[in-house]
Amino acid sequence: VAVNQVNLKVRRGSIHALIGPNGAGKTTCFNLLTKFLQPTAGQILFEGQDITGDSPAHIARRGVIRSFQISSVFPHLSVLENVRVALQQRMAGGSYQFWRSERLLDRYNGQALDLLRQVDLDKYAGLAAVELSYGRKRALEIATTLATDPKLMLLDEPTQGMGLEDVDRIRQLIKRVAANRTVLMVEHNMSVVASIADTITVLQRGATLAEGPYEEVSRNPAVIEAYMGSASTELKGAH
Repeated sequence: VAVNQVNLKVRRGSIHALIGPNGAGKTTCFNLLTKFLQPTAGQILFEGQDITGDSPAHIARRGVIRSFQISSVFPHLSVLENVRVALQQRMAGGSYQFWRSERLLDRYNGQALDLLRQVDLDKYAGLAAVELSYGRKRALEIATTLATDPKLMLLDEPTQGMGLEDVDRIRQLIKRVAANRTVLMVEHNMSVVASIADTITVLQRGATLAEGPYEEVSRNPAVIEAYMGSASTELKGAH
């Protein structure tokens, strides 16, 4: 069973990290929450309402928006146009309106630039997204996520594959954009988790192993044993 008896509560306005060894069930948990997988048992509640039977589109319209492990931007659109597409979808009530004059979309340029400033990408607004570095593509994904005005942001390994400079940039960015929002993130980099997460849930073999603040979780013998070897060293080193 990929995810079994996971009782997870995410407090409004917090950054909540979901960690665990490879194969622990973290991404499966995200897929269940966003309905890319249908739970075989249990219940998912959001803002007190049962969303267990909702489709992925309905989940997104409720304000639960996720990013994925693999960067997913429109590579041949400009950085500004990527954000503008997300704004268009939100302003149109959850649908895209094709075959319209581009001039009609210019109304979103001001808001798109404001969002790009929030993620330090405004100076790249006219650049094709394919020309951005990997770390800046991830920042662009966060900008397009913010454009949908999410209530809950689910970030799946936002610093995966990044160098130290990009990791620090994304760490600071997540902390900044999380103000007045709720963030649930899967992350392997323990220094990132230690510095920004309010609460950490540790999964092992699809079940909850431990939960609490980093100071508490990082000292838990069961957590250290679950990570083993280099991973347990990483937990201690990030302390």
